[in-house]
Amino acid sequence: MNAIDLDQLKSALDGIHVEDNAAIVKQKSRDFFWYSPVLKRELDHVTGDLVVSPKNEAEVVQVLKTCFDLGVPVTPRGAGTGNYGQAMPLSGGVVLSLSEMNAVTRIERGWAVAEAGAVLADIDRKTRETGQELRMFPSTYHTASIGGFIAGGSGGIGSINWGGLRDVGNVIRLRVVTMEAEPRVLELEGDDLQKVMHAYGTNGIITEVTIPLDAAYDWVDVIVGFDDYMDAVRFADLMANQDGLLFKEIAAVAAPVPHDYFLRHKKLLKETDSVVLLLAAPHAMTPFAALAAREKAQIRYRSDTATDEEKKGLPPVYELSWNHTTLRGLRVDPTITYLQVLHRSPNHLDTVQRMTELLGDEVPGHLEFVRFDGAVVCMGLPIVRFTTEERLDEIIRLHEDNGCIIFNPHRYTLEEGGMKQTDAVQLAFKREADPNGLLNPGKMVAWENPDFDWDTDQVYLFPGLQDAR
Repeated sequence: MNAIDLDQLKSALDGIHVEDNAAIVKQKSRDFFWYSPVLKRELDHVTGDLVVSPKNEAEVVQVLKTCFDLGVPVTPRGAGTGNYGQAMPLSGGVVLSLSEMNAVTRIERGWAVAEAGAVLADIDRKTRETGQELRMFPSTYHTASIGGFIAGGSGGIGSINWGGLRDVGNVIRLRVVTMEAEPRVLELEGDDLQKVMHAYGTNGIITEVTIPLDAAYDWVDVIVGFDDYMDAVRFADLMANQDGLLFKEIAAVAAPVPHDYFLRHKKLLKETDSVVLLLAAPHAMTPFAALAAREKAQIRYRSDTATDEEKKGLPPVYELSWNHTTLRGLRVDPTITYLQVLHRSPNHLDTVQRMTELLGDEVPGHLEFVRFDGAVVCMGLPIVRFTTEERLDEIIRLHEDNGCIIFNPHRYTLEEGGMKQTDAVQLAFKREADPNGLLNPGKMVAWENPDFDWDTDQVYLFPGLQDAR
């Protein structure tokens, strides 16, 4: 890419907020890529040249048109809470911050409309005023944006009921701006949503989102302790398959992770505790407690009966789950990392046990129970006590050899991480929406590599679009 004439670019963007302070630009050029020692080595030097913060869709159009005319790459950024370098500007250029586009513009029965930069907690707070709530959100609920979640996430708290973002109905509509000589504003629905979901902004900038809502509850935080990890896993699976009980989050975390890493909850836990983390509906607590007693499960904490003094200083249970588990571990031991593993139904408990026996404390277990293709499965986010990249690759192979599917969080491209399948339809849309390849360059292998293999048998979380045509 030719050197960017920053003075010319800033002049052309006159009237739009621009930040060129090198320290701030570097800060806004980074996400949580450092969860991975591999990505930290590969991406730590990456920075953009300019941060541009449009206030509305018209300014997004102006930025993309200007950057297209000048040949400047554009990498979109929500809140920067992604873990795979999604928002890292590999080719420099403009970091397009959407944080100022944060309005919740409409709330109706069953759905809401928000600008891409709206923070999930803010959306949820406003929808709760109508007795409704978000179906799902990541553990970074208080900081993540809705556009970033859809462009870079896959699921989270709520996925035990609603599956993932990949599932039909979990996103209703997207407004997307293309990067062409004359940028277009597209309204995408149905199968077309898959073109830009979990695509890191490589083929269009999301400016507005329509999402479904559910009835709101004052969820109860519950922690259940077990002396054996597989007992915790079986209990979590039992709860996930209770048709009459309502939960928003079910996770199992192996000892010694809870005691060692959940520092504010440490006073509640034994050193040997493997735990099940739950968000339960208030009306489910009485039957849940009876079922837990029958299963000889030991309830370590429940927020509905805890005193104000006992609750003081405790983060919500969802901030112990998903990748907040990893984050809390990294604060204690910066050398750890993690994996993303799918244990498929109906043999998910068998593969969990096999990997637990095979890898032991080198890879302490962490499972999120979700719905996947209509069945309850385990989505693993195990802690890895990292030693070398070679051993990390070997651990990945051991999982795959034992019937597990790995979505590799140590790769920054869409295809190599295994989340997003790029096929001919997807690539055609990229050529249409970003003909000069200026949107988040370096993240889509199929665009960069003309010899890309379409016939791979890899399993992807977000499948291709060929079947939809």
